[in-house]
Amino acid sequence: MSTAPNRRAVAVILLVPLVVTLALWTFAWPAARIAPRDLPVGVAGPASAAQQLEQRFEQRDGAFDVHRFDDEAAARTAIENRTVYGAVVVTPQGPHLLTASAASPVVSQLLREAVTASVPEDTPVRVTDVVAAPPGDPRGSVLGASMLPLALAGMAGGAVVTLMGLRGARAALTLVASAALVGVAVTAVTHSWLGAITGDWWTEAGALALTVLAIGSAVAGLAALFGPRGIGLGALLMVLLGNSFSGVSSAPHLLPEPVGAIGQWLPPGAGGSLLRSVAFFDGSGAGGAVLTLSLWTLFGLAAVLFARRAPTPAEPVEPAREPALTG
Repeated sequence: MSTAPNRRAVAVILLVPLVVTLALWTFAWPAARIAPRDLPVGVAGPASAAQQLEQRFEQRDGAFDVHRFDDEAAARTAIENRTVYGAVVVTPQGPHLLTASAASPVVSQLLREAVTASVPEDTPVRVTDVVAAPPGDPRGSVLGASMLPLALAGMAGGAVVTLMGLRGARAALTLVASAALVGVAVTAVTHSWLGAITGDWWTEAGALALTVLAIGSAVAGLAALFGPRGIGLGALLMVLLGNSFSGVSSAPHLLPEPVGAIGQWLPPGAGGSLLRSVAFFDGSGAGGAVLTLSLWTLFGLAAVLFARRAPTPAEPVEPAREPALTG
């Protein structure tokens, strides 16, 4: 009796629980440990009162990264530039909390609770949403749910290009064209139909297309370097880790360290940050995300164009040519 089928059955029995456990860890653990970690917030107002408020924030060791501003106008500018998530302005009437629910509804709620808890019970806290989330997606649910389909779209593009045996410039052009169409289609749904993003239409489409292109290029590039195993590695990086570590549904500064930083180095996290910037903040704070996505895209396309790999089952193997006979 052959032992090969038995070995394969045992491998499947052991591998499936391992994959499920890994997936549960990557998705559930960050969600269960959400808390502020060096969360950038601002404090503005008279020096003595602002210093007291700053000390209250700093009492929660490692939770907040406090920025001091001269007045409310400077604090508003910092929020609009994505330097801080929110700010507290000390006024004679009481604290005035400035938030930006478009940056993260979860952070906005967290700041409300933190500021309310830090003042006496009878002290009113006025709240102003400087950059509000759109009415079509006030809780950021659509934006948070969009990263997984984008990751799957990029993953599918890279895998299909590889399995169909496309190479060189043809493979690169296919990845670019498919990513562009995905960007247009997703923008039509999220912007024109659902109203979940409200920036410049074509800029949003470009941001979405760049995200999908970075993911697809990376998967195809890994496959060009390592063969079909590269597709599995791409799925691990882009879907399993990239999506769960992206922080799109909350904020990167709320995830356990170093998960938040790792997520921003991967295309899904960088793509989520870029989309927020162009959709709600006129592109402010988009530089790092654009750089990350561009580097992944360049790596992937370079590997697709120049790496030599063994042909896939879909590709015919060229027969060896016999040397020409002489005289």
